[in-house]
Amino acid sequence: MVDHAPKETDLKRVFLENIPLLDVRAPVEFNAGAFPESTNLPLLTDEERHLVGIRYKTQGQDAAIALGYQLVDEHQKQQRISHWAGFFQTHPNGMLYCFRGGLRSRLTQRMLMDEAGITVPRIVGGYKAMRRFLLDQLEMDATQAKLIVLGGRTGTGKTVLLNQCQRFVDLEGIANHKGSAFGQELEAQPPQISIDNEIAIQLMRNRVARPDMPIMLEDEGSKIGARRVPLALWDAMQKAPLVILHTPVEERIDQVFEDYITSRYQRLIQMTGRELAEDTLRTNILQSLDAIKKRLGHTRHKELSALALTGLSHYFETGDKIGIESLIEQLLVGYYDPMYDYQINKKKHRIVFQGTEPEIRDWWFSTCDL
Repeated sequence: MVDHAPKETDLKRVFLENIPLLDVRAPVEFNAGAFPESTNLPLLTDEERHLVGIRYKTQGQDAAIALGYQLVDEHQKQQRISHWAGFFQTHPNGMLYCFRGGLRSRLTQRMLMDEAGITVPRIVGGYKAMRRFLLDQLEMDATQAKLIVLGGRTGTGKTVLLNQCQRFVDLEGIANHKGSAFGQELEAQPPQISIDNEIAIQLMRNRVARPDMPIMLEDEGSKIGARRVPLALWDAMQKAPLVILHTPVEERIDQVFEDYITSRYQRLIQMTGRELAEDTLRTNILQSLDAIKKRLGHTRHKELSALALTGLSHYFETGDKIGIESLIEQLLVGYYDPMYDYQINKKKHRIVFQGTEPEIRDWWFSTCDL
């Protein structure tokens, strides 16, 4: 039978135009890695997919399809069709896909046409082709893009400045981690696959918009939390020009307090209530200090842990920040700054500009954002 259902083969267009994507893979597949604009409304549950897969391997496609219809009764089928239809009513320009763009996406497409009167394209090659496209695109863009890396000591406000540029890729935002031992966010980091996908898409969009103009990224280690920076991009960043942001230590203390104490504490209160928020923040800070215990040394670690406990208790009781500000200052000046200075000294031949936030912003807009 000739398949006349609409198909999409232009994967670059799919990602550049932010096409809403219906992913009909099983939840276990989706949770292992997905695309930024995708919504998971599976054709089969994890257990149904497992059983159908066994039947496919042992008895072939027809037997697998028959088992699928046996496992999903009419009520469940209509529920799933209704959810798919709702997605495309909300996103009329959307498309759908399964893992390889084969049986599951064709069945979903057919049921939508036959029972909901909705005709939508399926992506040829499915998730596998889209993932391969993004990996290849990332490799190409990382080597060909004009990158500028934004460096600076901890707490200088690099992320704030980064987001003021027209062309940038926020690696920490994508990885949901601030990059240091204290950088774990309240929500878990996305899977590595999802991070790779989003980095590839953002880099591609920046290059397509202005291929001749540079893209700014924040200076990072090879890993951000438990996730890695894609190797091709990491290698390119090690050769890129550096811009260094300078911020007075008093402002850095304020920035770190806002990022790691105030905003997290307020979010925790909203999520869990005040008492549990205090316990959670206290535990997070102490665990982060434990993570750098070896570098701090036993005595210094013990002193800073005690300061964290007393400073946090005083802050929770009175709102007075002085104890925590002292902790932050000692960590910045005594721990992070010497490490940063050692690392940046090895990169000083790549530095093309240094300055305060207004100075760098003016330099960037005058030379790069024309």
